[in-house]
Amino acid sequence: MADSVRVAIIAGSKSDQPVVDEAVKVLTELGVSHEVKFLSAHRNPEGLRKYLSGSKADVYIAIAGLAAHLPGVIASTTVKPVIGVPVNAKLNGLDSLLSIVQMPPGVPVACVGIDNARNAGILAAEIVALSDPKVKDRLEKMRDAWR
Repeated sequence: MADSVRVAIIAGSKSDQPVVDEAVKVLTELGVSHEVKFLSAHRNPEGLRKYLSGSKADVYIAIAGLAAHLPGVIASTTVKPVIGVPVNAKLNGLDSLLSIVQMPPGVPVACVGIDNARNAGILAAEIVALSDPKVKDRLEKMRDAWR
């Protein structure tokens, strides 16, 4: 499984790159394989659908601002975990936060704090660690370093 992508980070816009970078940093630090795609649920729904239909990722991190439909659209296509990262694009990110946390019953999306892609990366790694003892070990060492 080491050669396969465990976490797919999908952002709705290239302007989200600084937020994406935080998730990439922590996943790299923890040795979790990942890839980054920029696919908008609004501007490129067919490209997003095509990517998701071929993706073998175990966990998705969806980074989006404004109406922030991206995490919900991804969650509607898969039973794999989706972690939403609201972006502070307008309204201090509250619009994005509410869009992500207010999903309808049966289509859950985990949500971290506004612009907090680092926590999304850690949460994705925790999910991966359920089946990967090496990642679990790295997470435990990271936590020990915080104490």
